[in-house]
Amino acid sequence: MRRRTIGVEEEFLLVEQETGAPTPVAPALLAKVDESAVSFGAAAEMHQEMIELISTPHSDLEALRHDLATARSWADAAAASLGARLAPLATSPLPVAPHPSAGPRYQRLVERYGVTSARCLTCGMHVHVSVASAEEGVTVLDRIRGWLPVVRALAANSPFDGGEDTGHAGWRFVSWSQWPSSGPAEVYGDVDGYHRATAELLATGALLDEAMVYTDVRLSTRFPTVEVRVADVQLTTAAATAIAGLVRGLVGRAAEDGRLGEPPPDVSVNAIRLAEAEAALHGLAGPLVDPRTGRPAPAGEVVAALLDYAEPALAVHGDTARVRRGVEQLVAEGGGAAWQRRTAERLGSLPATVLSAADAAAEEARETLGPPVADSA
Repeated sequence: MRRRTIGVEEEFLLVEQETGAPTPVAPALLAKVDESAVSFGAAAEMHQEMIELISTPHSDLEALRHDLATARSWADAAAASLGARLAPLATSPLPVAPHPSAGPRYQRLVERYGVTSARCLTCGMHVHVSVASAEEGVTVLDRIRGWLPVVRALAANSPFDGGEDTGHAGWRFVSWSQWPSSGPAEVYGDVDGYHRATAELLATGALLDEAMVYTDVRLSTRFPTVEVRVADVQLTTAAATAIAGLVRGLVGRAAEDGRLGEPPPDVSVNAIRLAEAEAALHGLAGPLVDPRTGRPAPAGEVVAALLDYAEPALAVHGDTARVRRGVEQLVAEGGGAAWQRRTAERLGSLPATVLSAADAAAEEARETLGPPVADSA
């Protein structure tokens, strides 16, 4: 079983420093990135109230976490100079009328899809795991699809949206499902099957381009990776790293299953979508659909089964203890959704909850980086 690199793209809300309301400062923040020698990437998202921070590929999870903390710390400090904060929340707890980003593609999205583009303000965490070839990538896609609702439940961090409790742990799933090509995909079988399926979607004319194939997991068009897209952005770098490490373990195990000739699990797109809906509704607070049986089971049991499945690849990377510890902490504490609800109840205010999330994330990133190193000169 081969070792694999891993990279993470994190999308964040940009919120007013005083009120917690989303604020359209992404262009100004990206200009600061362009002016600075930073070690991470940054990109515009669909709305000016969002920014994407992009890690470099890493083999080691601690190096990945340090990279994420560096990007978060720099971006939050830069946002503060603009009267804003970086908030690791997958939907906006406060009402927002988003400002579309500049550029012809974003304008085409607004013109083509109307209020879908205006209302869909969501922040995800996309995990890229290296694959040896497109053939191996499709082998992975076909074998991890049934486990992805479990990852979605672990990563649920969007209970509030537009000023109300949605009743969901992961409302981002519901919001993102407005896009016509989102969600699970069928078993492709091989690379030709993958390309035929993509061509079939594009031939309908319902999508602008291949970048709009918003499936839960896909072959990256930019990197030699599979891109897993189901996770909400995480409150902390510790949670982000644990989930990213688990995803790498899942990919590694699936690739090995394919090499050994294990067939993809026989589960329909509709069954996976229902499992996703349950994961988004309950998060870690209720039953999840066990992909081995297609039946509901306690969340802790299903997450433990995913850890066991990924174990051989976790071990190859030396990630077993770290990922298990991080995932088990998420299960014990309920993840980001439970944190948001506990904080909102304690503070009695959604604006204060937003700012508390920004504060907690900034503090955790600083602690991850450690004290500044004194200049020896």
